[in-house]
Amino acid sequence: MLQRCFVIPIYNHHDTIAATVTQLLPYQLPIIIIDDGSDAATKEALAALQQQYPQWVAVHHLPVNTGKGGAVMEGLRQAHQRGLTHALQIDADGQHDANDIPRFWDCAAKHPEALISGAPQYDDSIPTARKIGRQITHFWVHIETLSLQVKDTMCGFRVYPVAATLATIEAHCPGARMDFDIEIMVRMYWRGIAMYFIPTKVIYPEGGRSHFQGLADNWRISKMHTRLFFGMLLRLPKLLARKCRRGTA
Repeated sequence: MLQRCFVIPIYNHHDTIAATVTQLLPYQLPIIIIDDGSDAATKEALAALQQQYPQWVAVHHLPVNTGKGGAVMEGLRQAHQRGLTHALQIDADGQHDANDIPRFWDCAAKHPEALISGAPQYDDSIPTARKIGRQITHFWVHIETLSLQVKDTMCGFRVYPVAATLATIEAHCPGARMDFDIEIMVRMYWRGIAMYFIPTKVIYPEGGRSHFQGLADNWRISKMHTRLFFGMLLRLPKLLARKCRRGTA
């Protein structure tokens, strides 16, 4: 039986975190929030939530900003320390459709060994540059995995099997910023961890605050894809054998 929780990485989203937490409370599951060196307003909002919902909300403060990936990794470690087996990561900014959460948990219950990820369905709110960037990353991920089965690696709405994910992190030390979501999924695929994708609506809220740093994060992601490409070459026989066994893309 799954021992479940939510993990929310947060950096300066004081205006949306209460609404995000409110949507999760009906599930009566631990909500682990990792404050990634946020500003005073966000710390105040988190303190209020922890005081209002002490049974469900636990806040862990990182002293400095480590990046989204660093916050997620800390959240998974916190979940593991509590004896929890599965963590649903959801963003703090209201970008993800919480109505789909039951579908994620149902899929995780049927496939407890797997990583369950959202397959984003975007509306017109997605910035053109982000849309193009996603298409480029999907192209490289298909090469790095020699598969079309990994449908999306950039959606931060996903259920992690905690032990398997932490084992991957310990073995490979993935990037701690916006490169994390992509790299951890490719490396878990290489380790033979099954993946399932659930179509889900993702929006870019009007007036929303993005922490994606155009030049810096694109440079990190480019370097990451270079590492993963050469990693794929080292694993080429194994990946080809898997592809032949499945007889599919």
